[in-house]
Amino acid sequence: MTTFFVLAYALSWWVWILFALGISPNPIASFGPFLAAIIVLALTEGKAGLLGLFSRMVRWRVSPGWYAVALLLPALLAAIAAGLNVLLGAQPSADQLGAWPEIFPTFALLLLIPGLGGAWEEPGWRGYAVPRLQRGRSALVASLILGVLIAGWHLPLMVAGQVHYSDVVLILAATIVINWVFNNARGSVLIVMLLHAANNAVSGSFFSPMFSGADSVRQSWLLALVWVVMAILVIAVYGPTNLSRKYRKQEEPSPESGSRMVGTFPAQENGALGRAENLGTHGM
Repeated sequence: MTTFFVLAYALSWWVWILFALGISPNPIASFGPFLAAIIVLALTEGKAGLLGLFSRMVRWRVSPGWYAVALLLPALLAAIAAGLNVLLGAQPSADQLGAWPEIFPTFALLLLIPGLGGAWEEPGWRGYAVPRLQRGRSALVASLILGVLIAGWHLPLMVAGQVHYSDVVLILAATIVINWVFNNARGSVLIVMLLHAANNAVSGSFFSPMFSGADSVRQSWLLALVWVVMAILVIAVYGPTNLSRKYRKQEEPSPESGSRMVGTFPAQENGALGRAENLGTHGM
């Protein structure tokens, strides 16, 4: 895990040099965590580990309700934040309001082209890191650990002024929410890639550019606030142990166990099978 996170930072932050020279428009390469996961899996688990990650990335057999959550929740939260901002006196850009049809091609580009958006972070964060962080920890504790590390990973964007420092709060809350979706979608990385691309397209490319100056700063903090409220609701309703009332958290067993992924069994199953799978563990 340490090697993965070091590589995730290194393979993402090297672009900062090109950004400083005016060659790259972004100070970070968003696919760095994905490359880090591929390297670590190739060295430690070989073909089986890589196939496990790739299978998660195309795992589409998920309840339609979770597709709706992935695609609509970011839009709902961003719209609530923007609405609150307007109520507090913000003046949205009329031109930006008329640009809403651009959300759809932007979403497609962010989802399909590595490096353009945050969707391609997810095979690393959720596909590799979460199942291992959740081994021996509750889903909530694993989410908080990952949230801190992802927030730190975004530091170049904050220093460059491309995102506000309120994103530290937003990322911590969003990590809990995204891990909730991941665990309930039975480990589908595809679902969280859709969610991340939808959030970047709707919130980052549509709602946030509506505002400027002090209104933009307030929009950033309001957006962080609504994600925090959503995270609190998730914890209260679904519980901190699994972030799911139906399924156990996704866990990658330790290499010594000789078994593969656990966490696809119902959360209610606490009999001999559940105890055997959690032997030596505690609790995205």
